[in-house]
Amino acid sequence: MVGNESQKSEETSLDNRPASAADVKLENLSRGELIDLVKLSSRMILAIDGFWYLSVKELAGNDKALDRDNWVWDKVMKFYVSELAKLLGVQGRDVADYMKVMGPRPEGLVLEERVEVLNRNHAIRTVTYCPTIAALEKEGEGRDAIHCTAACAAMRAKHSKLFNPAIKVTCLKVPPRKSKDDIFCQFEYKIQ
Repeated sequence: MVGNESQKSEETSLDNRPASAADVKLENLSRGELIDLVKLSSRMILAIDGFWYLSVKELAGNDKALDRDNWVWDKVMKFYVSELAKLLGVQGRDVADYMKVMGPRPEGLVLEERVEVLNRNHAIRTVTYCPTIAALEKEGEGRDAIHCTAACAAMRAKHSKLFNPAIKVTCLKVPPRKSKDDIFCQFEYKIQ
């Protein structure tokens, strides 16, 4: 570009707004763009987690990678559970409140889940699609059978206790799946 042309803003291919650094502020994004950004950020968080996990696995083996992965998610969730409850204005600490808090978590926006709140102290969370397990199934090394038990099930129990120590999590179903139409996993959350 020559002369004053370098000072002109380029037009984006998606809309007619100038493509400048000043334009990329959360306050200037539409509701739809914000939703897409949150979904993209959620996928990126899981991608970073997956790549980090694979790098540790390559250097130190699967057991060490699982151990470190659980350690990292434990630290993240200690911060995340209380901050998200505050953000959503959730003041109660029963199972129904926990389901509300755990819905918009980063991995929850990437998973496809069905939550049945049976009463304030009892719920079933069913994962109908999990990109991690789908990738592990495709990999074909059998890690899908270990991952959900060693990582997800243990962490779900631990994270629920951060919200309310009385919440008991029971694993109802974990991989391996019997068929591609089968659910990925299922957990029961209960206060007795």
